[in-house]
Amino acid sequence: MIADHSANQTKAQPELVALFVSDTHLNTTLPLTTAAFLSFLDKQATQAKSLYLLGDLFEYWVGDDNINDSYNLPIVQALRKVRDHGVQLYWIAGNRDFLIGADFSAATGAILLNDPSVIDLAGKKIVLSHGDAQCTDDHAYMKFRAQVRQAEWQTTFLAMPLEQRKKIIEGLRTESKMEQKQKSVAIMDVNADAIAALFLQTGSSTMIHGHTHRPAIHTNNGQTRHVLPDWDCDCDDQTKRGGWLAAYSDGNIQAYNWDGNLK
Repeated sequence: MIADHSANQTKAQPELVALFVSDTHLNTTLPLTTAAFLSFLDKQATQAKSLYLLGDLFEYWVGDDNINDSYNLPIVQALRKVRDHGVQLYWIAGNRDFLIGADFSAATGAILLNDPSVIDLAGKKIVLSHGDAQCTDDHAYMKFRAQVRQAEWQTTFLAMPLEQRKKIIEGLRTESKMEQKQKSVAIMDVNADAIAALFLQTGSSTMIHGHTHRPAIHTNNGQTRHVLPDWDCDCDDQTKRGGWLAAYSDGNIQAYNWDGNLK
């Protein structure tokens, strides 16, 4: 009699289909955060089929003519290395780096997606967004967002000298930080009706977004909303934060910390 060893065979592990990350806010003042993100690209991102960058990868982006900046270039090259490894790379603009354009896409190999975008992944219809467009209670920000997303405004801004653009962005960042101190957390979070409308509009049952810096999993009426964390590894060890979501071929979506450990 031939023994049946099938019961003892190891069950096949689900395949890593996609990774999702946002709000790293990379800049020269965050060297440890930058190193952690570059490590993520090298060790984790290269193991996936797809990597989705959902906005605010950079603290600010003044235009694609700044790609060769001594800080920006290594990050662009690291993203290109992931793409050259065979990983599909996708990008959705955030409120900090919405001026990412065709030259950045060509340099990194990233496909620029609209916000929102819907993907089919492991049997799930998932809507992806940065998340700021759903913060409709913040009327001042929504007005600003509408202005700077206009093609005419962007053309005028990008025609300015690079150093002038940097000074303008720095001023906007300072102003934004002051305004945030005067706003409630609720106002800066997504609006429930805007989220419900996005689910309805796209016919999705799963949503992934960032922006709010309030990582969580929200479930309601068969719908699941995953909120990505922001990153900061330049603070003390107890308050370091960051991470990503991993989607597997069995439909499971798992959250990981910045250091690669399960949440």
